[in-house]
Amino acid sequence: MTETTIGELSSLVADFISRRDWNKYHTPKNLAMSISIEAAEIMELFQWVTNEEASENLQNDPSVKIALEDELADVMIYCLSMANTCDIDIAHSIRRKLTENESRFPVEIVTGKLGPYKIDRK
Repeated sequence: MTETTIGELSSLVADFISRRDWNKYHTPKNLAMSISIEAAEIMELFQWVTNEEASENLQNDPSVKIALEDELADVMIYCLSMANTCDIDIAHSIRRKLTENESRFPVEIVTGKLGPYKIDRK
């Protein structure tokens, strides 16, 4: 597996967009819409199949996995572009959010449970 930092990916995305003079189109509104559209394309890959069929398709049909890889990449590219456009350090944001989620979902309470959780917030 290739090791690439989020910063490197953000720079690659910014360069790709800049070389095509697309910055003027990469507004927060347009990017939010694009993220949602691409996420819907991920859902479309699993539409009308059971959980078991979806897992089997991913394991047994290379074209399904490639399609999923492509759609995930599209979502990530738009997310990185949104972070770039809004001057957000996404690596910092992810770390901060994971720290917040550690408090919201303590291991000793939520492990192996789907929810709802009874978490005492004193």
